[in-house]
Amino acid sequence: MIDSKPSPNPGHAIRVRGIRKHFGHLEALRGVDFELKKGEFLSLFGPNGAGKTTLIRILSALARPSSGTATVAGYDVMEADPEMRREIGVISHASFLYADLSPLENIRFYATMYGIENAETRAVEVIDEVGLKPRMHDRVRTFSRGMLQRLSIARAIVHNPSILFLDEPYTGLDQHASEILKDQLQALHTDQRTILMTTHDFSRGLEMCDRVAVMVRGKLALWESAEQVDPAGFERLYLETVEREGKN
Repeated sequence: MIDSKPSPNPGHAIRVRGIRKHFGHLEALRGVDFELKKGEFLSLFGPNGAGKTTLIRILSALARPSSGTATVAGYDVMEADPEMRREIGVISHASFLYADLSPLENIRFYATMYGIENAETRAVEVIDEVGLKPRMHDRVRTFSRGMLQRLSIARAIVHNPSILFLDEPYTGLDQHASEILKDQLQALHTDQRTILMTTHDFSRGLEMCDRVAVMVRGKLALWESAEQVDPAGFERLYLETVEREGKN
């Protein structure tokens, strides 16, 4: 019998075609199209309510589009295949961590969920990677926002996913915590791992990415290679794009 499951596409990690999403009369996504190759890093900018979080929820199979198609790691997001979930890690506003457990207990739990052999060894490894090994037996409820975000990264990478979705990871972080997070994201960006990050932080977003996009009112209003974007003039370009597209 031939296995009907799709195999990961060797060229494109993410492929989106005509994705729309309605919430009643509100159209949150209005025909989104793009592709990301394996190993690319996309920084997605846009005002609040532009549809960025909705897009990430669809691509991580946490929500279904109203129409259109999307594949992630070669899998159809509409099918929510468990094998696809093994290929992705998600870092969002919610940490998905248990406050009364320690980092070790939290990450070991997720490692076990993914069926990782030697779950405790792997948990210690990723906790060490994000610089929290000295605190791995403390209760998570005692952690700062920056520490929680670093532990969220450990949770998201414990199964070594090929694709990471980051939804506003810098929100609520001070300068020091932001620098630590930047260093960790740069370390995670390899030619084997694709990253899609939404952010309002122009400087952080531009210094790490290969692709730059701006979403306005549920549509991609700008899509450029990072090499073609002038960081010094990006804020003005962004504001002009948002103003122009906001009238349509």
